[in-house]
Amino acid sequence: MYEKGRLKLKKFYFHPITMFIVLTFFVIILSGFLSLLQMQATYNTINVNTNELEPILLTVENLLTFDGLKFIISNSAKNFLSFAPLGTLLISLIGLSIAEGTGFIEMLTRRHLSKIPRYLFTFLIILISIISSLINEIGYAILIPLVALIYFINERNPILGIVTAFCGVSFGYGVSIFVGSTEVALINYTKVASNLIDENMHISLTSNLFFIIVVTFILSIVGTLIIEKIIAPRIGKYKKEEELATTEQYKSVNIEEEEQKQIEKDKYENRGLRYALIVSILFLLFFVYALIPNLPKSGMLLDLKEKTYLNQLFGDNSYFQDGFTYIVSMLFAVAGIAYGIGSKTVKNDKEIIEKSSKRMTEIGSIIILMFFAAQFIAVFRKTNIGPVITAWLATALERMPLSGIPLIIVSLLFIALANLFLTSPANKWMIFSPVVVPMFMQSNISPQFAQIVMRAADSMTKGFTPLLASFVIYIGYLNVYNLKKNRPYTIRKSLQLIAPYFSLIMIAWILIVVLWYIIGLPIGPSVYPTI
Repeated sequence: MYEKGRLKLKKFYFHPITMFIVLTFFVIILSGFLSLLQMQATYNTINVNTNELEPILLTVENLLTFDGLKFIISNSAKNFLSFAPLGTLLISLIGLSIAEGTGFIEMLTRRHLSKIPRYLFTFLIILISIISSLINEIGYAILIPLVALIYFINERNPILGIVTAFCGVSFGYGVSIFVGSTEVALINYTKVASNLIDENMHISLTSNLFFIIVVTFILSIVGTLIIEKIIAPRIGKYKKEEELATTEQYKSVNIEEEEQKQIEKDKYENRGLRYALIVSILFLLFFVYALIPNLPKSGMLLDLKEKTYLNQLFGDNSYFQDGFTYIVSMLFAVAGIAYGIGSKTVKNDKEIIEKSSKRMTEIGSIIILMFFAAQFIAVFRKTNIGPVITAWLATALERMPLSGIPLIIVSLLFIALANLFLTSPANKWMIFSPVVVPMFMQSNISPQFAQIVMRAADSMTKGFTPLLASFVIYIGYLNVYNLKKNRPYTIRKSLQLIAPYFSLIMIAWILIVVLWYIIGLPIGPSVYPTI
């Protein structure tokens, strides 16, 4: 009896949707318990007008009350509709579905991408994923479904492609080959915090430029080795042996017929590729023109009310930043349609819509998953548990008599730990910057290097928490491509998949930051780790 009971337990798995529901109820109960214990924290924020510290008291909000439950029920639709990954994923899938339905993505993969060596292709995916953080978190919505599809067409495990894209975006978040949204989000807090020690301290948007460029390539190389040497062997092949045998038999039966049609097929494919290339170039020229200010009818995607160009690109009201997912989606759509017309894979608009709609039907389960994930994240944010824990860690760090390398390492670990509960870089830095920046400056470490510590710590643990909104895209696509539907990828299993990447990249981040400080290389134009 006992053995049978154990066997049944082994076959039982909580679906991630069920788990998000359970976590939501757990957070509600936890908020009531912590509120009863009067859990609170105080952190200092800086008054930008007086340059003085002002204490802010944070308390855990009890949702296990009449008003709390009323908030949860009345805001459920709002939480879902305002859930950022929902809109970005749906918009990106429109373009990707059209490009796939017309055969454009399959042709590119089969004729060009499949010829790229495996290690180089993994490196390029991680590199592009890291660079995508230039514009917030759009990489999750675009790259995860795209890379999974490319791997599937290329007869590689799409689960591996999902893991590669997710890890690249998450654990390389905040570094890129140019300054972007991260600088705009962090620099004001860094500057104001540095003025507590030196009123004349100037911090430019390019103060971390050299560091982020170099680290982008280092992380891409390290990530490639982790994926190919450790994670890929663990994930294994996608199809079962019997499915592979069936596929191989099908190909052998039809190979003679395919050879006869290959010349004509290549002719149409080449023409479709030319059409797609021409349309893509025209689209990109229009896009670039929309990013150039002070030309006739130009600057459409810029917030021209801002003074600096970077703020016009990445500010809070930036049309470029808000519309980038749509732009990429439309690029795939127009290229796919042009290819379909040129290659004659589609005959009319009805056929385009019909073929592209097939891919959209697969994400029904992801949308349901997003609904419950949105409720969980909204409820957790409402409780203030994340900011309270972050404020505790900031206060604990401030009381430690540290300097030099120990200060750098402990700051990295504390901010990385806080990131598990408060995933917004700006919100974390608002709490940590009045503590970390003055401590660094008093230890002769530049505030610009303190900002590097912040972005490194944020990247170290970003993908290892279900409180990251885009985590739902990752776990959702794992289950879309999961062959064993009776054994879904749970939150625990999805974290286990990326655990080796998380652990090793965390060590890599710490080594990079510490060694850069020891060597004393410039982190930006005329900016060094020390003052």
